[in-house]
This record gives sequence, structure tokens and C-alpha cells, in this order.
Amino acid sequence: MKFLIVFVALFALAVASPVDSDANAYVINQEANVEPDGFSASFETSNGIKEESSGHLQNQGSENEGIAVRGSFSYPAPDGSIISLTYVADENGFQPEGAHLPVAPEA
Repeated sequence: MKFLIVFVALFALAVASPVDSDANAYVINQEANVEPDGFSASFETSNGIKEESSGHLQNQGSENEGIAVRGSFSYPAPDGSIISLTYVADENGFQPEGAHLPVAPEA
């Protein structure tokens, strides 16, 4: 009898718990193009996450050969606002920009 009471209580707790939309998210759109000297890719999910990026090979065949990437992503914050970030990653490092990022004081 105790087992039945505990089982029913746990079942009721599981049914009453809120559904996490992130756990049930799925990809709405996805594209990718990969070439020997670059790429582009994007995706969007049902819970509002979006990402786009592209890259190309710089200084091909030289000692400084590397890939330069530009991209952006966004997602809904818990308060309902949209967090967006754009970035460049190249020989100068990773350079993000977004309204939510702290800004260094001017010297």
C-alpha cells in the first residue's frame, strides 16, 4: 500500500511539472555549404535560436594561412528579450559585439 501511495505521488508530481520547451526543441531550417576554401552555414530551431556563419581561407599557401569567420547568433533570454551577438574571428582574434556585452572604459 505504501508503494502505491508513493508511486501515485511521484506520478502526480511528474505530470504537474512544467514542460521545458528547450528539451523539446527541433531544427526548423538548416543549411550548409562547405568548399575547399570556405564555408557557410545556418540553422534555426523551434525555440527561437538562430545562427549564421561563413568563413573563407586567407593567405592561401603562405605561412600566415588561416580562416576568417564572420557570424551571428541569437536566442530568447528567460525574460523574453532576444540576446544577439555578431562576431569576427580572424588573424586579430575573436571579436564579439552585442548589446548585452560589457564595454571597456575608454582610456
